[in-house]
Amino acid sequence: MAVQEARQSVDGGAHGGGCTCGDCPHGARAGHRRAVAEFLLKRDEFAAGQGLPAAVAHSASASRQWVSEELTQSAELVAERGRAEGEAWLVRLWSRTACTVWAGVIALLLVQALTAIGAGWTSARTAGLLAALLTAGALTTASWFHRARGGALAPVIGEDNRLSTSRAVAVGWVLFVVYAVLVLVGRLAAASSPPERDALIRGLELARGAGVVTVLAVVCGIAVLVRRVVGLRVLGQRLQKVRADRPRAADLLTDDAGRGTFADIQYVVISTVALLFAAVRLARRPDQLPDLPWGLAVVVLISAATYVAGKYAEGGRPVILSVVRAREPGDLDAPIRTGDDIEIRGAGFVPPGAQGAERLSRMTVRVGTVHVHVPLVPVSGGFSNPTDAVLTVPVPADVEPGRVEVQVVTAAGVETNRYGIDVTE
Repeated sequence: MAVQEARQSVDGGAHGGGCTCGDCPHGARAGHRRAVAEFLLKRDEFAAGQGLPAAVAHSASASRQWVSEELTQSAELVAERGRAEGEAWLVRLWSRTACTVWAGVIALLLVQALTAIGAGWTSARTAGLLAALLTAGALTTASWFHRARGGALAPVIGEDNRLSTSRAVAVGWVLFVVYAVLVLVGRLAAASSPPERDALIRGLELARGAGVVTVLAVVCGIAVLVRRVVGLRVLGQRLQKVRADRPRAADLLTDDAGRGTFADIQYVVISTVALLFAAVRLARRPDQLPDLPWGLAVVVLISAATYVAGKYAEGGRPVILSVVRAREPGDLDAPIRTGDDIEIRGAGFVPPGAQGAERLSRMTVRVGTVHVHVPLVPVSGGFSNPTDAVLTVPVPADVEPGRVEVQVVTAAGVETNRYGIDVTE
């Protein structure tokens, strides 16, 4: 399919890579897809040994360098189109979030109308509907002012352009508590007798909603704490962060590489279940804050503690374990000389989310005082170099013989430890 799209790209079109429709989302999306297809086609051709010019085909090192440069330029175009698509996607996201919010209000109205059959319409139903209208109006207004950053989702988008699990859970509890208080305010405004008003005021006492208040305080504190922890670990080079092209719903349950993580999944699932329980309690007892049982509240707190522990445990600084001379089959054993390839073995060379060619091409190895860009070696479906555990780079001719230090700089800008090697003439 990628090959077909790449071959069709030569025909151009109204929404090609150079779309002239301004901020047309379709043009940005089509341009990115076409750039990706062309890159995949070029990578697979190079992996099969096709497309090499005759001037470099006779030299393995020259052909590898030429292929790497070609793929790097193509990957930069893919990254540029990806950023354009991400910006266009955020711009049109605000209207979708607003529609989703008002769809929720309509769903609430339908549920109230169906449950009122036989039981009759009550002041609690009116207060709940008015609270939903006020909340939806506030969210719509906020999403308009933040329409360039995803609308109502702007507060839960992190600095790495991914949806933040801790912020999403905190925002969910904050919106629920705000809605519950607005329901009580509406009922209090409609109450006519002093005993009814006193009962509604007692419903706001801490003894009634201690569980909900405790969970709200903890999840909000965790949202702030996690942001601080991640920021300090990134600055301390103990965590590698690579910016995403755009946020995705899967970010709530996965790490930066798109793999599901236990800490995030259990935090979202348990918090969602607790929110559903609290919503049912509010529907059954709209005269007080939901009395979340302490057993369920403790479960949420344990889940939150597990999430924070997972954030402390993730990541780690990249490290070089050993450096050896790369040996082709049939070569004689020999010391490292200028012009030879060296194989750097270690861990953490490719940060999560940096598996794309544009990120991989940013990796650099410092050999003595010379910076060497890690060449991209394509294979069918990906790259054999660089990888997370092994890098292969040539020793440049500018390196003086003797004891030199090798250090890897990853795509996230994190430096590894220095490893000494001996280079002979």
